[in-house]
Amino acid sequence: QVQLVESGGGLVLPGGSLRLSCAASGSIFGINAMGWYRQVSGNQRELVAAITSGGSTNYADSVKGRFTISRDVYLQMNSLKPEDTAVYYCRAFLDNADFWGQGTQVTVSS
Repeated sequence: QVQLVESGGGLVLPGGSLRLSCAASGSIFGINAMGWYRQVSGNQRELVAAITSGGSTNYADSVKGRFTISRDVYLQMNSLKPEDTAVYYCRAFLDNADFWGQGTQVTVSS
């Protein structure tokens, strides 16, 4: 079992920055990769960024050049746009299971 707790969300002006954190506990030595996803009410949850235990990263086209995921599972979000508004979730991938956090709201608005 892995427990994930996200933090760092909030309200930010367009063009601003936020850094999300994902605190992991439990069987963390079994984690192969971590990812950040986001979901707008009524839509499917979508991948934002992911990183493997070896440091390989993958980003959604919409956030490339603006967001950075780190191995300690921070998501640095710069040049935020209103369309980045969503609930952001952290996800941990193990060999035979995956786990989600409870999410943190990010709102980009003037």
